[in-house]
Amino acid sequence: MSQHEARLRRGISVIVPVYKSERILRALIARLSPVLESLQVRYELILVNDGSPDNSWSVITQLSRQYPWIVGIDLLKNSGQENALLCGLRAARYDVSVMMDDDLQNPPEEIPRLLAKLEEGFDVVYGTPEKEQHGLSRDLASLISKLVMQEAMGIKNARNVTAFKIFRTQLRDAFSGFCSPHVSIDVLLVWGTQNLGSLKVAHDPRLVGKSNFTFRKLVTHSVNLLTGFSVVPLQLASLMGFVFALFGFGTMVYVLVDFFFISGREVKGFAFLASLITIFSGAQLLALGIMGEYLARIHVRSMERQPYTIRRLAGRRSVEDARSRDDEDAEAEVETNPA
Repeated sequence: MSQHEARLRRGISVIVPVYKSERILRALIARLSPVLESLQVRYELILVNDGSPDNSWSVITQLSRQYPWIVGIDLLKNSGQENALLCGLRAARYDVSVMMDDDLQNPPEEIPRLLAKLEEGFDVVYGTPEKEQHGLSRDLASLISKLVMQEAMGIKNARNVTAFKIFRTQLRDAFSGFCSPHVSIDVLLVWGTQNLGSLKVAHDPRLVGKSNFTFRKLVTHSVNLLTGFSVVPLQLASLMGFVFALFGFGTMVYVLVDFFFISGREVKGFAFLASLITIFSGAQLLALGIMGEYLARIHVRSMERQPYTIRRLAGRRSVEDARSRDDEDAEAEVETNPA
């Protein structure tokens, strides 16, 4: 049994990344509180403030004082939703974790249904919207991202993957040593299991503000998935090089046969030759660009850049973590200076 797993207690940890959400956090708690209480197990809510420029952290601090089961984590800067989720997951102390957005598009009232589905024997259950309340561009970008996960990551039923999910917390042991600024929780969960399920759930309109995910951000996320967790682009570059090399060889055979056996004259077609050179040059540059992207990611990982940095904590977890750090420091001091 791993160190993480040994510390887990029966209960449920809800992890919510927070960004520009000061106006909706209290409404989220008002709906989430009776749902968690009805489950009749221990529970906690981990709110990870992802460098919000508004007063979200102030609201989180107030809520953690009002509700002892709320834990606040304030990141030093905006690290991205996936990184914030990873931070919250590593702080979870119960054996079941739920991840959901902070905008109430994921109804908290669906959590008991997801939990019941998980108890059927699954390790991860996704809450798939019956009808998404996004715009056309967001839906298209989301579809691209899911297709990338399905084809490149080998994730079965990737089209059911959503931000609203429930899973067994011990899965984090499969990526306990993961250290990279490019994070995908769904891919990391698949490192630990392929036993995935899904359940149709409601998807409500956003109550306040607008989504922080744009078409551009979702496409960038898809590119990060491909180059950060897959070798498919390199395989495509190799295949492309082979195809163009074969085409070039065929063109050379055509030119030689035409010269020696058909026309016997100088082969015409400077424009054709120039176009071939352009095609091959473009193919080489594309392949070099793909390999350069992988080298850049190797360079980033070699620097051991952390996916997030915690500024401060709020709630009972902060007291426990502070005590744990003090104990570790004391043990280290004893080992360094034995009596």
